[in-house]
Amino acid sequence: MRFRHLLLTGALAAAIPSILLAAGPRYGTWGVETKDMNKNVKPGDGFFEYAEGTWLKNYQIPADKTGAGYNYELPDEIEQQVKKMVEAETAKPGSPIAQKIGNAYAAWMDEKGIEARGLDPAKPYLAKIDAVANRAELVKLMAQPSYAAPIYLGISTDQDDPTRYTAVAGQARLGLPTRDYYLLTGEKYDKIRKAYRQYIIDLSTLAGLPDAAGRADRIIALETRLAKDQWTPERRRDPVATHNPMTRAQLMKLAPQFNWAETLQSMGLGAAKKVDVAETTAVAAAGKRIADVPLSTWKEYLTFRFLSDHADKLPKAFDDARFGFYGRTLNDVPEQRARWKRGMELLDESLGEAVGQLYVAQYWPANTSRMADELVADMREAYREKISGASWMDATTRAKALEKLGTFDPRIGHPKKWIDYSSLQISRTDPLANEIATENFLWQLQLKRFPNPVDRGLWEMTPQTVNAYYDPTLNQITVPAAILQPPFFDANADPAVNYAETGATTIGHEMGHGFDDQGRQYDAKGRLRDWWTPATAAKYKVKADRLAAQFDQYEPIPGVHIKGRLTLGENLADLGGLETAYAAYRRYVARHGEPPIIDGYTGDQRFFIAYAQAWQGKRREGALRQQLLSNPHSPDQYRVDGIVRNFDPWYKAFNVQPGDKLYLPPEERVHVW
Repeated sequence: MRFRHLLLTGALAAAIPSILLAAGPRYGTWGVETKDMNKNVKPGDGFFEYAEGTWLKNYQIPADKTGAGYNYELPDEIEQQVKKMVEAETAKPGSPIAQKIGNAYAAWMDEKGIEARGLDPAKPYLAKIDAVANRAELVKLMAQPSYAAPIYLGISTDQDDPTRYTAVAGQARLGLPTRDYYLLTGEKYDKIRKAYRQYIIDLSTLAGLPDAAGRADRIIALETRLAKDQWTPERRRDPVATHNPMTRAQLMKLAPQFNWAETLQSMGLGAAKKVDVAETTAVAAAGKRIADVPLSTWKEYLTFRFLSDHADKLPKAFDDARFGFYGRTLNDVPEQRARWKRGMELLDESLGEAVGQLYVAQYWPANTSRMADELVADMREAYREKISGASWMDATTRAKALEKLGTFDPRIGHPKKWIDYSSLQISRTDPLANEIATENFLWQLQLKRFPNPVDRGLWEMTPQTVNAYYDPTLNQITVPAAILQPPFFDANADPAVNYAETGATTIGHEMGHGFDDQGRQYDAKGRLRDWWTPATAAKYKVKADRLAAQFDQYEPIPGVHIKGRLTLGENLADLGGLETAYAAYRRYVARHGEPPIIDGYTGDQRFFIAYAQAWQGKRREGALRQQLLSNPHSPDQYRVDGIVRNFDPWYKAFNVQPGDKLYLPPEERVHVW
């Protein structure tokens, strides 16, 4: 998943007979909102501010959101579209799946019923925790889908043979977003930990559990011990370090406390001959905690996590307590989202492809797929030219890179085969039961796939999701239908805009992940294998190290820097996507002639302004802090300023000179392609 958006470019732009079609673009006169710019700022002093400064100053983040910008506006529109569609389909359900969608939404919206039932729906699940009598039973319960655990066990594509599935394991999430929140010092983190303690106390009190304060202290002490042994987000990005296939004998040596044979059998993975362990030392340490932390504390932890993880399906006091901590305290969001909006999220998580099938039928124009396919083909050719001309690549590596480009598999719009939800039972009255049923259904769905060859047609996102992603083991890019509409897909925009906004920030970006510091380690068949010659790999590493060092210097919040290693893959994909999309745009210009000046801007200037506006966004400080500590994406400002300052054509387009704040001497600029 790449938390990025998409606009139309490429061959479609080349097919437009004039710079703008008669209908005109949705935004501005040529595809961007020039009124959002701050032309008092020199482009070379702050390009993000130049392109977005007026919007940044005047636009207020809505009270129920962590941030604002294009990545927030389109999802709002999608929610409205889905809500209208769901209400129409479920008013008089004409099929069993429409009935299930209606039941799930009705159960969620029945606030009076949820209040009347109180904690009763959760009691059978909490009773299972209470009944645990020893550590073997504890580990077995942790392996069930609805319960927390210090490690995760699951199913994924085998990185040695991507045609088959394998069992996987690794460190699991804790109550706070990342280990830094447990370990960093300072007043801000002390306040967060104090608020987290109070949240645990509040949930325990609401549930009528004894010794709420003592519980909170014991739970935080346990999580802090786990956090100290967990790997950092930067280290977890290393695909080689996190690829450790182990036999059952090796697993027992690593962490015997997890009773691997019995645990795998209880999960339905009895046939698994090996498990690919990601964070090995963290798994080993978690096993030791199973042994040396009192059983009673583990049961308290499981109880808290069950209540917290399912709080939004419980009475309002539980839901409000969860939002108070995770929304207000961690992300600085003042207001909870409207319940119907959260209902759309619930449907996406539980019956996502069923909703998606209805969505595609109403909102997916037949010609959009064709136009997007043309765009992908145009960007593929641009990458082919860039790889072929990369002087730092030797012939052997270049040949294998081109081979990988040739096996690149784009999926646009929606799955060809949909999930069958016929076995999923959905109540019209109990949203918690529905969530538990969904969690079990999705796990059983994976188990059914496990013995079979990898299904390359499966999607990790629903069609109504505003996002896109790249999978290195399958060498696939997936672009859902919802993102292929304004403001991220506009056939009426200036070609320069479309090449920048789709070509660079999504299609080029996602393709670029195939050659970033992680993706480059997977070959044309998706195998984790070193296919680079040592000489070329060394040259690539120099580029990557320099870009990481640049981003390490940026400090979006006083005292909190961007983690250059954590964000390296996204930054490399951003830079490679920009370089390649610009090359594709210049190919378009070569075919059609130098474009005219519009509103005083050349075609190249419009390209870069559009690129900057594609990253329109700002976030609340709490949400930004969480992003900096744990998210592989740099903040929007630095995905503009930190990237364009490495790109020579940007300097030429805006006459950026020594002395300008973003100026980098040519020898310090990083070029991927």
